[in-house]
Amino acid sequence: MNNNEAKFILSAYRPGGRDAGDPAMATALAQAKSDPALGAWFARERAHDAAVAWKLRAVVPPVGLREAILTGARVSGGAAREVGGERAGPKVRPTQRRAWWAQPGWLAAVAAVAVLVSLAAWRMTPVRGEAFEEFAVNFVDKGFMLQKRGVDVASLKVWLGEQRGPLPEALPAKFAELRALGCRTLTFKGQDVSLMCFERGGKEFHVFVARREGVDAAGAERGPRFLDGQKGGHVAATWADAKNRYVVVSDAKLEALKPWL
Repeated sequence: MNNNEAKFILSAYRPGGRDAGDPAMATALAQAKSDPALGAWFARERAHDAAVAWKLRAVVPPVGLREAILTGARVSGGAAREVGGERAGPKVRPTQRRAWWAQPGWLAAVAAVAVLVSLAAWRMTPVRGEAFEEFAVNFVDKGFMLQKRGVDVASLKVWLGEQRGPLPEALPAKFAELRALGCRTLTFKGQDVSLMCFERGGKEFHVFVARREGVDAAGAERGPRFLDGQKGGHVAATWADAKNRYVVVSDAKLEALKPWL
């Protein structure tokens, strides 16, 4: 299990330790305890989830909401019984049944989904004024899932091209020694970005690729610029060629990253 897979499992962890006995969850928890970067990410996730739960508990429903939902359910149920046959008690005028999408249960479900989607969008939306390398570090730090998995770099590039993701002109030669994990596409300030992920010796290397004209060109110098002490204990480097801007984010040490560029 790599850290991305562990993050996917741990993202479903519920407060109170109720899931600790699940075999897959136990494996992911053990990995979070042994891996400082994963452990720091998991601690931030739990703190974020607790803050969201506290905010949701603080929401005060409109007065009479419960009664309105129960009344709607009774009316809908009564109408269905009358259509199906005789009912006890005095006859009442049949009530038109609501469409499925207007049922209280469906409306409540839609509201819950809207809250979750808004929270997810908030977590993945670039901050105003955020530089490309900051966006890359934040994206890795928050955790993510790969859309395409595979060890064949050529097939990953084909998939990225089909998704309109910018393709790297040529990655540094040392990257050929890394094991490919997969890739995905995302958006930074309206610009398409490709992400290719690699692994070696338990350390992950996340390479972000964007068109130079679509990101802050002022920081797009050709030679690599290294950034240490980033979120979650990550290190990063950024460089550019004639066409693309690159950022690599890793949980390796900076001394281990420099030889790759």
